[in-house]
Amino acid sequence: MVETDLSKLKIDKSMKTDEPILRSKIKYFIVAFIVIIITGLLYMAGIIAPAVSVEVVNVSQIYPSQTFTLLNASGYVAAQRKAAVASKITGRLVSLSVSEGSRVKEGHVIARLENEEAEAAREQAMANLNVARASLEQAKADLKDATVTVERNKRLITNGSISRVEFDNSEIRLKKAKAVVASAEAAIKANSAALRGATVAAEYALIRAPFDAVVLTKNADIGDIVTPLGAAANAKAAVVTIADMSSLEVEADVSESNLSQIKLDQPCQIQLDALPESRFSGFVKTIVPTADRTKASVMVKVGFKDNDPRILPEMSAKVAFLSRPVKKEEMKPRTALNRSAVINRNKKNVAFLVKGDEVVETVVDMGEQFGDMIEIVSGLKPGDRVVIKPIEKMKNGTKIKIAEK
Repeated sequence: MVETDLSKLKIDKSMKTDEPILRSKIKYFIVAFIVIIITGLLYMAGIIAPAVSVEVVNVSQIYPSQTFTLLNASGYVAAQRKAAVASKITGRLVSLSVSEGSRVKEGHVIARLENEEAEAAREQAMANLNVARASLEQAKADLKDATVTVERNKRLITNGSISRVEFDNSEIRLKKAKAVVASAEAAIKANSAALRGATVAAEYALIRAPFDAVVLTKNADIGDIVTPLGAAANAKAAVVTIADMSSLEVEADVSESNLSQIKLDQPCQIQLDALPESRFSGFVKTIVPTADRTKASVMVKVGFKDNDPRILPEMSAKVAFLSRPVKKEEMKPRTALNRSAVINRNKKNVAFLVKGDEVVETVVDMGEQFGDMIEIVSGLKPGDRVVIKPIEKMKNGTKIKIAEK
């Protein structure tokens, strides 16, 4: 009988069972399977879905005239009657009655130069004229007396009451009186001309507006030396610059290749950068008969149909040359959207308004159609972003991501 040494017996740990590990893996598998099933069911129900890539457009304001615009051009507002008002003489400016923005009438005194010498010369000419007039009156009195004397002597000589010598002397005195009257009358003419010259010279010191206008700039101040040419040091030529606001026109450059679309009296619509919310009616007034070779363009002058005090010279402007005149109801802007952004769903016109990373289904009321744009009467406002060409499955709350263009 063999004896067994029990002390040498031991448990082999490598033979330990994997049953607990297997059970744990089965649990994880079951949980993952359930999650997948639930996710699939939610996806099929539309509760969860991946973000849809979409393109968006903005709701904007358009003018109906944009749909019958033939050509657009840019330019600047310019006064066709503009003047740098200066003096004909050199003198010191002693009075200035206008400033920037002042409205002046034709003949209105804008400024005055010192003119004491001219005023003195005019007063002297006036005095000389008065002396000549007095001399004429005296000469006429002498002529009348000489005439009466001759007529009396004619009667007296017939009856021998006076001598022939005395009669001849009276006739000589009459001729002298007539010559003195003629001389006095000539002196009056000469002194009247001198007075007019002195008056004109004194008037040169008054600087007047040549036409009805608005003062644009003031170029001199009281105390400045004003000269006709402004060549002297510290001398000023123009006292003010004025413009006739009724002569404002837009001078726009039109490409030579597009000139065939322009004709005289063609209706236009003008937009000023300074007044973006306003549109002004205009018409083609002049097509300048020469081209600018450096820009390959021709200047077209567009007149305003109505004057507006907000329109100022040198404002930048955009001109739309139209195929027909703008109707009264077409002068107001319309809220509009690309037609493909609106779909019909459940007999309602809807658009999908972008709010963050999802869309809101919005019912809209539509008006007139302008090309590929449709008027939005209600439901959206300018600046709103909406999905263009929405897919059929899109609905309220659909997650989106905006495609990069």
